[in-house]
Amino acid sequence: MKIKDRYMWIPFVLPGVLLLVLVLGFPAVTSILYSFEPEGDRGSYTLANYINLLQDPFFKTTFWNTGVFVFFSVASHLVLGLAVALVLNTALPAKPLFRIIALLPWVVPDVVAGIIWKWMYNPLYGAINDLLLRTGLIHNPVEWLTKPQLALFSVILVNLWRGFPFVMLILLAGLQSIPNYLYEAAAIDGASARQSFFHITIPGLRKMLVVALALDTVWEVRRFGLIQAMTQGGPGVLTEVLSTYTYKQYFKFFRFEYASAISVVMTLVLLLVSLPYIWMISQEE
Repeated sequence: MKIKDRYMWIPFVLPGVLLLVLVLGFPAVTSILYSFEPEGDRGSYTLANYINLLQDPFFKTTFWNTGVFVFFSVASHLVLGLAVALVLNTALPAKPLFRIIALLPWVVPDVVAGIIWKWMYNPLYGAINDLLLRTGLIHNPVEWLTKPQLALFSVILVNLWRGFPFVMLILLAGLQSIPNYLYEAAAIDGASARQSFFHITIPGLRKMLVVALALDTVWEVRRFGLIQAMTQGGPGVLTEVLSTYTYKQYFKFFRFEYASAISVVMTLVLLLVSLPYIWMISQEE
């Protein structure tokens, strides 16, 4: 009877597991197999696609762009998310309203946000240029999404607005879990606000910081809709990242094997990026 009870959960879990294998496992295995098939030579398996990746200058640029995009996006999300979380953790009037306002960018779909900001960046009738011209900060319209020096960082700026609420939400939960008596004791001992921040707040947020960094990094490596809606990776490859480059190889050039190799590399990058965070979380435990 005890053995029977021990395995009673299997029928309840099995349908979900089978569905995951079907929806996620089968495409993943198929993609890996495709990545080893040379283009136009089905049935044989080589490293030709991966060798082509190493020799592809566009892939190298895309890989670099992805690194820049992820680094600045995650760093800015962390800084702004922590700052807003600290403000929302104080005794603000109408605090629930401010929390809702702070979360609004996160609930806007990537594609919708991309279309809105593409219009706002428009050099002829965009709201940003209009505001800067009216205030005298610029004298000629700026081509935010087509100028090589500005294109990628203009997208990163939008991604900062779009993604910081997620980090803010995690850190706000962490701040609310820190006991108030720690701050009261520190104040009695004469600790300044700066000392309390670095010796109480940051250590108390350590685990939440790791979780926020890990999840945000993975999501930014996979970011697609926002960039596709704003620039489609252009002009040229100035804003091309791994996700948009994979999409183009699949659905524009129909290079399924080559695109599969890119997606495998992208998955490996995600795994390598996740390992340090997993290790830090295990150390915290």
